[in-house]
Amino acid sequence: MFFQIDFSNGLPVYQQVVRQVKFAVAGGALQAGELVPSVRELSRELAINPNTVARAFRQLQADGVLESVRGMGLQVAAGAQQQCRDERVKLIRQRIQQVFVEARQSRLAADELRALVDGELAAIEQLEV
Repeated sequence: MFFQIDFSNGLPVYQQVVRQVKFAVAGGALQAGELVPSVRELSRELAINPNTVARAFRQLQADGVLESVRGMGLQVAAGAQQQCRDERVKLIRQRIQQVFVEARQSRLAADELRALVDGELAAIEQLEV
């Protein structure tokens, strides 16, 4: 697949797998009905313990993102894309709130913060062109 595991970021590896699958579903890289790699295949690709991948897949099933297909493996569940998008927006909103709290504690004026946000958005838009 297209995952990257960062062993130094403090987030447990299984949670990184869960988050990256959800982001892939939210972004449309994984579509409803599409099979995900097997536990063995993904653990080999990421060079991580198969139990870690199995744990991530169990979590994704419990969250309703993946569902079991008899004799085939796991596939992206119908309706998972909207659910994952909603979670993604929630996560990003929390991060933005943290940044705004830090900016307020640093006594940045609202216009300074707006200028920073506008500048970063413009820089991202330039990368997309």
